[in-house]
Amino acid sequence: MKRESKQVRSADSPTDKRLYTLREAAAYLGRTEWGVRDLIWSREIPVVKGTSRRKNYIDIHDLEAYVTRNKTQY
Repeated sequence: MKRESKQVRSADSPTDKRLYTLREAAAYLGRTEWGVRDLIWSREIPVVKGTSRRKNYIDIHDLEAYVTRNKTQY
């Protein structure tokens, strides 16, 4: 029998998308959509404006940088 292995995908993989919607970014961070909006409004996380200028996208690298900046040890 042949076992299938699960592939580990990194954020740098070309098959993964780089820009996340507000809902996807909230799920990634484990926060609500309004919590992510607060981070955007307080300039903690930058956004990429969509072509309609109404829709905002969040770069996965900015989400990872936010997590790194806010790590603490007790």
